[in-house]
Amino acid sequence: QVQLVESGGGLVQPGGSLRLSCATSGSSRTINTMGWYRQAPDKQRELVAAITSGGSTVYADSVKGRFTISRDNARNTVYLQMNSLKPEDTAVYYCNAVIFIATIGRFNTYWGQGTQVTVSS
Repeated sequence: QVQLVESGGGLVQPGGSLRLSCATSGSSRTINTMGWYRQAPDKQRELVAAITSGGSTVYADSVKGRFTISRDNARNTVYLQMNSLKPEDTAVYYCNAVIFIATIGRFNTYWGQGTQVTVSS
């Protein structure tokens, strides 16, 4: 059974930094794209950043230059380094992974439980 376990959220002042981590239980050879989404109160869930198995990345315009996504395939873990945080970054952040399930012969999408990030003075 695939599980995604997030950590690293919390309360930080504007301009501060946080690093989110998400560990998965799948084999690195079967994990395709990994990413981070966020959902603020009364807003839809949105993509923050994603990274392919080959290391290509994509970022939301609102976080470009401030956030960096990376992955450690040996540890089956994806990270999100968040710098210069703003109050509008406040949201629940969800880890996402697209994993190939050999027993059914197709990719499935999995989500973490979410971690709260609050940016406030």
